[in-house]
Amino acid sequence: MSECQPPPQGDERATVLGFLDFLRGAIERKTAGFSDDELRRALPPSSMTLGGMLTHLAFVEDYWLKYVFLGERPTDPWAEAPWEENSDWDWELIGSVSGDEARAMWRDAVERSREIVAAAESLDAVAANPSVRTRTARSLRYILVHLVEEYGRHAGHADLLAQALDGRTGE
Repeated sequence: MSECQPPPQGDERATVLGFLDFLRGAIERKTAGFSDDELRRALPPSSMTLGGMLTHLAFVEDYWLKYVFLGERPTDPWAEAPWEENSDWDWELIGSVSGDEARAMWRDAVERSREIVAAAESLDAVAANPSVRTRTARSLRYILVHLVEEYGRHAGHADLLAQALDGRTGE
């Protein structure tokens, strides 16, 4: 992924996807160049790691676009995850995969998400799976804006983690 700036002018889809890709690029830049050990290093008091962020965001992409939007059953590694025993399993997966595997897992999930969104006729398209809590169906628009929010939060976390690991700053 190269650095992508959101379009200063464009329709709703281009703007939302521009911001999402901008934040995806920030995650990629902030996790690039770190060793497996560095990607697994937590900085107390948080247990969050850059590598865990990659595996978590791979799950988030697949969960929201494959499961919620398309209604497809989860695939591995998510289908076999012990969610009942460990709700943070997606974050902790980095303990059993390499940094390169985590990066590939995340990039593959992003590519699947892009394909799903590109195939959708409209941001008004309704997700196949409603909210578990509210039983309300969500639009693709809602899902994409939620992903912008999710990535925005984690891009800020990644800024702090990367700076603490090697001093890098900036977007």
